[in-house]
Amino acid sequence: MAYQTIDGVRVWGNPEDGALSQAKTCAEHGHVVQALLMADHHKGYSQPIGGVVVYDGQISPSGVGYDIGCGNKAVRTNLMAADIFPRLDGIMNELARTISFGVGRVNSERVDHELFDDPDWSVYAQVGKQEHDKLKALAQSQLGTVGSGNHYVDLFVEAESGRLWVGNHFGSRGFGHKTASGFLNLAAGREFLGKAPGESMDQAPVLLDLDSELGDMYYRAMKLAGRYAYAGRDYVIREVLSILGAEADFEVHNHHNYAWKETHEGAERIVVRKGATPSAPGQLGFIGGSMGDISVIVRGKDTEENKDSYYSTVHGAGRIMSRTQAAGKMNWKTRSRSGGAISPEQMRGAVQQYGVMLRGAGTDESPFVYRKLQDVLDAHAETIDVLHVLKPIGVCMAGADEFDPYKD
Repeated sequence: MAYQTIDGVRVWGNPEDGALSQAKTCAEHGHVVQALLMADHHKGYSQPIGGVVVYDGQISPSGVGYDIGCGNKAVRTNLMAADIFPRLDGIMNELARTISFGVGRVNSERVDHELFDDPDWSVYAQVGKQEHDKLKALAQSQLGTVGSGNHYVDLFVEAESGRLWVGNHFGSRGFGHKTASGFLNLAAGREFLGKAPGESMDQAPVLLDLDSELGDMYYRAMKLAGRYAYAGRDYVIREVLSILGAEADFEVHNHHNYAWKETHEGAERIVVRKGATPSAPGQLGFIGGSMGDISVIVRGKDTEENKDSYYSTVHGAGRIMSRTQAAGKMNWKTRSRSGGAISPEQMRGAVQQYGVMLRGAGTDESPFVYRKLQDVLDAHAETIDVLHVLKPIGVCMAGADEFDPYKD
């Protein structure tokens, strides 16, 4: 087996002390069946990113995290990448103008969707009319927006075939963030929309019994936020295909911040994956690298090691440098940064050398702050097969100094 077990936690790749400590804390609270770290793990809020915790009858709002349903969608188009190279500059400009990154919208188009008639909105009405109306209005205003942070829209070329692919990465935006904070507040006895005190990154997980009223409400709200994230990624992909004048003939779509009801060894479990991709035998996943690295389409293997991973794998390359380390501290009054380890010139040089046309993004998302994706994939070689290797040719993200409270 490629993993090691450290104090009961199954660890793939090189153990990172902060994330391992968080995983151990998670393992010590509640009805935990198993705690695991994927090879792209690093510290997160309460449950590490790249962390998986398997529960018996419990769910963890802090484990799922603030970006409920964050995930990836990739589609293979009917175009060859060579077909668009002559007009790539114009395409990237149009993507940046048309797709909404950051907090607001760059266009006035409101996206209607059947999920706004979903019966699970009653969860928020159960909390209160004000809460229901505020979150539904926020969800309606932000559907189809990408946000900032590490969220993107990419164009790829598949080296083997020359085909053009489109991919994106984002979640449930402000709606998911306020859902998460609201249920964390309720679990602590605070008002749903109340202001939470400063909480430690290393605090113990917040746990709800799934058969409790609050646990059932959170589970339903989480599923609704997940459907919202899917709808947003679908909408953005359709927009990009329209700009390209392309059609899709193959797609892969998955969450990597979510809690799933699954059966393992004959028993129903709640598998909370934060920054981890489901990888059941035959299941497809889209795993993104940095803007200067490959992304891949993978398929879960039917192996003992994959079973031992509770059918989980990496969601990306994994950060090795924090945002502040990379970009420096931001002074929002002067809108200037100081003390960053990565300069804009270094970043531009790296992406140009890799052959990527970039729109937006700051040095906190540069290739230097991430592991190489192949390294973390190698650590999971016995659990997944790589089906398609995708090289980015165009990357579009929010601007370098975009303020977005929902970005991660």
